[in-house]
Amino acid sequence: MKKSLLSLVAAAAISGAAGTQAQAEEIVVHKGDTLWGISMEYGVSVESLKKWNNLSSDVIHPNDLLEVSPIKYAQVRKGDTLWNIAKSYGVSVNEVKEWNKLSSDIIHPGMSLAIYTDMPAEIKTKKANTAKPAATPVAAPAAQPKSTPAASKPAASSKQITVEATAYTANCEGCSGITKTGVNLKTNPDAKVIAVDPSVIPLGTRVHVEGYGYATAEDIGGAIKGNRIDVFIPSQSGALQWGRKQVKVTILD
Repeated sequence: MKKSLLSLVAAAAISGAAGTQAQAEEIVVHKGDTLWGISMEYGVSVESLKKWNNLSSDVIHPNDLLEVSPIKYAQVRKGDTLWNIAKSYGVSVNEVKEWNKLSSDIIHPGMSLAIYTDMPAEIKTKKANTAKPAATPVAAPAAQPKSTPAASKPAASSKQITVEATAYTANCEGCSGITKTGVNLKTNPDAKVIAVDPSVIPLGTRVHVEGYGYATAEDIGGAIKGNRIDVFIPSQSGALQWGRKQVKVTILD
């Protein structure tokens, strides 16, 4: 379950297009949020978040608005053409057509076109069927967009518990980096792993951790008893940023 409220916030009119306005996918920062936690939840990198929001450091504050996607939505106005819209964003007409599954250059006032203003590695494979429905139907209805694993919500029927969550790394003095189930975290720094009390969450269980994303219970710890977990974070600075917090854990299997 996301802590941050997803909203579509209107931005200023884009010059060069006849009245076209852009909307960006933004979230409201809440107390306790970190750039690292937001990056995990929305499946993007911290560097991308900093780039999209012109941040010079990792510091964010409650009530800040953060763009969490490079996708903007161009609202078509009377007099707009596909060529003018593409030019104003520095992309090609063919790209706009491909992202929005358009079979021709014809567009109508009221349509909302998805525009990829940046293409980092983490979103290159995303499809443009995340575009909002057009006011005037064109061709066949687009398929419902698929959420990325980091941002999708677990099924409502899943078991959910509240736990106290801390973070750990594999590069501490005396640490082997090998989990209880045998996962080598030093050679797999991108693994999404949590340490648990097996009497509460059995080892091998797939879970969704609020602010961390989808993970597997692969480890245990001497201090991890009852409703407590440790989330694995590869860097010490990231683990320190996580701190200690109350989060919801959804048990998926």
